[in-house]
Amino acid sequence: MINLKEKVGKFENIIILRHLRPDFDALGSQIGLKEVLSTNFPDKKIYVTGDTNKFSFIGEMDEIADSLFDKSLIIVLDVAVSHLVSDERYKRAKEIIVIDHHQNKSDLTEEYIIDNNYSSCAELVASLCLKAKLTINKEAAEAFLYGIIGDTGRFLYPGVNHKTFNLVTKLLKTKANLQLVYKNMYLETLESKKMKSYFANEFSVTADNVAYLINDKTIFEKFNVDVFTISRGMVNVMSGIEGINIWVNFTFDEAKDVYLAEIRSRDVSSLDVAKKYGGGGHLQACGASLKNIEEVHQMLEDLNEVARKFHAKNS
Repeated sequence: MINLKEKVGKFENIIILRHLRPDFDALGSQIGLKEVLSTNFPDKKIYVTGDTNKFSFIGEMDEIADSLFDKSLIIVLDVAVSHLVSDERYKRAKEIIVIDHHQNKSDLTEEYIIDNNYSSCAELVASLCLKAKLTINKEAAEAFLYGIIGDTGRFLYPGVNHKTFNLVTKLLKTKANLQLVYKNMYLETLESKKMKSYFANEFSVTADNVAYLINDKTIFEKFNVDVFTISRGMVNVMSGIEGINIWVNFTFDEAKDVYLAEIRSRDVSSLDVAKKYGGGGHLQACGASLKNIEEVHQMLEDLNEVARKFHAKNS
């Protein structure tokens, strides 16, 4: 097991990264760990870098020189595979450690903590900090709460257990403002609410009861938003429907020339399908990048097959 306190103690500079297109968990873990390390190691210089989005209220990214990566400890959170890391300059580092909760092997380093028994990377990182007897202040606790609440769907998704609630209790003892966290996460504009209504009326359902959306580039002529807002943001307009245990949102990313597949499921795993296309994630929340529309339809048929087997077994 990696000794986080010991590792940090050996370096003057620590750079914390996470995956591209960050969600609440990636940013919450990243900003939370920065705050913890800054508080407990005031003589160290702690940085966070990566792409930004509308969740920047959790914390801002740092602008740092390339050369700083050569002499820093790199900590990569919430991702274990190289092509999804938020800053390619990690390749310059002499030492990298990974902390992740997804079911993917790491091709980044031999030094990692990957444990999918945690509901979120934020829960895992916060737990490691407490085990190392590092102080978690109010600001760090709020960042971790963004990650935990986001990746558990307000404690509804699989993976939540007594350990999760025990940790949240400890975080709240710092006087973390839970109401502010929820407000920032879930208060939305009228335009956003109407956009969700649009997608809720647009999705289709296959004969095998797989719900799906296929969004080509014309969708961005209707809505002036980023790919993440459509891809990951709209997938769960298809959730919570009786008889539909798998739902998937395909969104064309013109910048990368791929279709982003966000797959969600209930009572059945869709992870093997995501892995077939080079993706990964959790048993019931995963994704992949698809080369073209043909792969979109192939994946949809694979999900149909999973649904058929599940319904046959449970009918």
